[in-house]
Formats: sequence, C-alpha cells, structure tokens
Amino acid sequence: MSALAQQSVIAVVGTGAMGAGIAQVAAAAGHPVKLLDTRPQAAEQAVSGIRAQFARMVEKGRMSPEAATAAGQRLIAVNALSDLADASLVIEAIVENLQAKQKLYSELEAFVGVDCIFGSNTSSISVTAIGAALQHPERLAGLHFFNPAPLMALVEIVSGLATNMAVAQTLFATATAWGKTAVHAKSTPGFIVNRVARPYYAEAMRVLNEGGADAATIDACLREAGGFRMGPFELMDMIGHDVNFAVTRSVWQAFFNDPRFLPSLIQQDLVDAGFLGKKTGRGFYDYRDGALRPAPHTEATQAIPERVVIYGDSVAAQALAERLRTNHIRFSQAGANGDLLVSAGEAQLYITDGRTATRRAFDTGIANTVLIDLALDYNKVTRLAISVATQCDSTSAAQAIGLLQAAGLAVSRFGDVPGLAVMRSVAMLANEAADAVNQGVCDAQAADAAMRLGVNYPCGPLAWADRVGLPTLNRVLCNLGLAYGEDRYRVSPLIQHHVFAKKNFHD
Repeated sequence: MSALAQQSVIAVVGTGAMGAGIAQVAAAAGHPVKLLDTRPQAAEQAVSGIRAQFARMVEKGRMSPEAATAAGQRLIAVNALSDLADASLVIEAIVENLQAKQKLYSELEAFVGVDCIFGSNTSSISVTAIGAALQHPERLAGLHFFNPAPLMALVEIVSGLATNMAVAQTLFATATAWGKTAVHAKSTPGFIVNRVARPYYAEAMRVLNEGGADAATIDACLREAGGFRMGPFELMDMIGHDVNFAVTRSVWQAFFNDPRFLPSLIQQDLVDAGFLGKKTGRGFYDYRDGALRPAPHTEATQAIPERVVIYGDSVAAQALAERLRTNHIRFSQAGANGDLLVSAGEAQLYITDGRTATRRAFDTGIANTVLIDLALDYNKVTRLAISVATQCDSTSAAQAIGLLQAAGLAVSRFGDVPGLAVMRSVAMLANEAADAVNQGVCDAQAADAAMRLGVNYPCGPLAWADRVGLPTLNRVLCNLGLAYGEDRYRVSPLIQHHVFAKKNFHD
C-alpha cells in the first residue's frame, strides 16, 4: 500500500507533548494538520509551540526558513470534532483510558468519511478493545510514537483483531514517508517495546532487593559493561515510577498475572511514598538541592597476580589477552579448558552461566571460583561486575580483582546473586523478545529494531542472543530457573527450538 498523499489532512486530537510532537512530524512531512483539544486554548498553544520548534530548527541549520514557514502554516487549531470531517487520518493522543478512546472514536464516526483511518497512539491499551466500540473497527490501528516524537525514530503499527491489513500497511508506509522506522505488531499487552522492556527494570530491582549491589553500582555496570545509555534505576527515575509501575502492573494483569511480569514491591513502596523520581525530587536517587549522587562501588586496587593463564580463544579470552598486552602485563595462554576463562594465581575465573559462584564451586569442586559478568564488548568495557564463591579464600579473590584491574577494568564486587547484572538482564530481554516472536506479535527483525530505536538499547535482544550463543543463553535461563524455582525464568519455546535446530535468530 502507498503512503497517504501529502495533501491528505492529518488530524491530531490531544495536544500534550505527544500530540504536539506527532503534529510537528506530520506538518514537517508536508501534510495539512488540524489540532484539537478539549482544554481551552490548548490547540492554539500547541500550534505556537510547534512553530517555535521549527524556528529553532532553522537556527540550528536543520531546516530552511522557507520550509519552516510552510510547515508552520500547515498547522490549524480547530474547536470541534465536526471540524475534522475532511481528515484522512485521525490520530488520538489523549489520556490512556479505554473508555475515553472508545468515546472519541465512536463520536468521530459521525463526522468523518468511511475511508478515514483512525490511528491510536496508545502505548498499552488493546487496539482490539478500542475498536470494539466502533461501527467500523477495521479502520482502526495503533500508531504508537515514542517520546519525543520528532526525535525518536520508531513507530509501532499495531493491528487489532478487526484491523484491515490494508489500513496497517497504509500507516506503515505513511510513517516511513515521515522519516520513521515502522514495525508491525499484534495487539497484545505492551505491544513490542513495553512488553519486551519489562525485564530491564524487573531484574535490576530483584538484584537490588537481594542485596546484590546498590542502585548506583547496578546502573554503572549496565551502562559501562552492557552499553545501555541509561541504567535501569536512573531510567525509571526519569520516566516516573507512577508511570513505569502502572505499565508493569497493566502488562502483568493483562497476562493474567504471569510471574514473568510480576511488579516489584520496591517500586510499589516508592509510588506509595510519592517518591516518583526526578519530577518529585526523589526516587532511587535524591535530586533535591544539595543532594550528592552516589558513586558506584569500585574495589580498591589489588596486586597483579604473578601467574596468569588465559584459556581458549573465545571472544572474551582474546579481548582479555589484548588488554593485558596493551598494559604490558605478562601472561601465558593455553588451550580451552571447559568454560574456564583465566586463572589468576589460585583464582579461577568464569563468565557467569546463571548459577551463583557458590553453587558453581560446589558443582565443580573448585573452591576459588570467581564469576564475571557479560559485556557488550570485552575489548571496550570499562567496568565489570564479579561475584565470589563463599568457598573462595580472600587471597584468591584479591588475585582475581587485581588481574581485571590490570586489564584496565573498574571492578564492582556483587553479592553472590545468580546471573549478576548484565547477563541476567540480556537473557531475560532476549527471552521475552523470543516469546513475542513465537506468539506472532512481531518478527525477529521488528523486535530488535523496536528495542534499538524505541528505547535506545545498544543491540537488539535477539541479535545479542545470537552473539552470546543460544545454547549459552538457554543454560543461563535454565540455571536462573533452578536458582529461584520460579516459572518467571521459563525458557521460550522458540529459543529451545533454535537451540535444537542449531540456528540463530538472524541466520
């Protein structure tokens, strides 16, 4: 299907930050845009604000003066639903309430033509449920932009049970013509992004709740080792805990209390206390005047062990060897020895496989076991989390820390929690993405694109799973499940299928 023609009128109902942002995108793409809001003067104020944005773009050299003037003139504030009669597409960006959205679109059907498309910007409400109140539910699809709409590249095109595929295809083509990256999704709780992102918050809060590390240290590890732009706690503080908790609870309830989406009591307490993050001055961090941002825990400098042996030629082993060479640290190399990455004096270092270090030491009979976390790129990582088996003596633990420091790494020692921080987060993100694909919500390419572009992940979760290795990821998830005895960590059937078929998601 083709995109809507530039002369097609786009209507935006609800002119808050999201509605105004969407209107800006449509006007910049060449469409006449009508803005409507129930609040007095809100539509007029939105038009003025968008024109001011165009002027700022001219100042920054991102838009010509002529284009900015033309785009601004295409914005029209209107006062009633009847003023939208000539619209080809009506996008609602009103309150996240099912009844409000149903009422709006039901009333609109009396004014617009039968070919007018309805595009809801809902982030979590069922498109099928919204459409159930319409005479022509086939004209409705989700058109989910991300905030701020002019800057964020992703748009989820969400089909409800009654959505005509031609409508979804037209919206896909239109969003693409507007310079966005569109992905198709089925109307299930959370769609792609808000569903797949849940473990990023949930696993961090579980590590915090178990005393694995403090919020600042977990955030630092996910940024510096995982490559995420923001750690989960600072991100939740920015989003607002009322909003983040509400989305989590909504997805959990919509999936009939599936333990995979279980909300955290820690976040419930923050909401109950009114500590909603930056907007209230307190969340996981204190933003009030004079408050100091806590530093991540970093181990004190330890001596470099005299004997270092790197085993095998894995990506991590090659990166560690190169880092030691760069820093002029003597070491020797040996052939692969099971999962052993490196020995540092008496310490034996492994990449976490989802077991605690203590359990792994018990299973293998190697007391001086030290585990290191996953990293997006072991060549560039600046900080690594480690955990140390209870059986490990203090001298060996110090040798392990000294080795990693000699390789140029800040070391954060966690309590002995299963899967540390990055590994368990990536494993669960990939597991959720795989389940979404398995259930027909989207395909693997859409899942990865959505998470990269919608929430700025450094790598699509399924592409990351391919890099880690699906057998490894499967083992991590199984071990997390054994450690906790919870259905929360059940392995997606699609991951199991790919392991048995010996294929990757992006083969």
